[in-house]
Amino acid sequence: MTSPIPVLSVQCGKARGFRGAERSAIGKLPVSGPVRVHRLGLAGDEQADLTVHGGPDKAIHHYPHDHYAFWREVTGGHPLLADFGAFGENIATEGLTEDAVCIGDRWRLGTALVEVSQGRQPCWKLDHRFDGVPINALTVKNRRPGWYYRVLEEGEVAAGDTMELVARPYPEWTVLRTFGLLIAGDHKHDRAGLEALGEVPVLAEPWRRRRQKLL
Repeated sequence: MTSPIPVLSVQCGKARGFRGAERSAIGKLPVSGPVRVHRLGLAGDEQADLTVHGGPDKAIHHYPHDHYAFWREVTGGHPLLADFGAFGENIATEGLTEDAVCIGDRWRLGTALVEVSQGRQPCWKLDHRFDGVPINALTVKNRRPGWYYRVLEEGEVAAGDTMELVARPYPEWTVLRTFGLLIAGDHKHDRAGLEALGEVPVLAEPWRRRRQKLL
């Protein structure tokens, strides 16, 4: 990973019917021009179920476009993968993956300042979106979750802008390692790591609670 990282695309979506009575804003589409970044996310972006999506610690979702080649192979070239936003991500880049991003990283995203708060915990909506392909389980097994940002300074971002690393206070706590401990089962053989993760105060509260349950 080298900084700065080009922003390939910025996506936003509106909540709409998804499955039966369920609504979702996972269907996000590329936006042209600058998008305002505020404390709760991108202007024009929505979340349908605010009990599990959105909020200050999940303001912006970043998914590495690097993973799309893997998913094309897994899904047989699902048409969603022909464009950005297949995983409901707001930010798409190449050259930045879970092993090179750490909890607490501060990035200058366009003119905004954002901080990595947690990895994404996938859910059934990805399976449904991909017509029954078990994306949820495969995301965990292959450890390709993406991550969330909280917004520290509001600003604007557009495709063609760059991301630049400003601070890395917890270099030992990559998104990959944290996801492994809290979601992918690594806590079963790394209790010391699980205990040490308690010393990372910027970890989002839902994942702090999950860590406590796993101890």
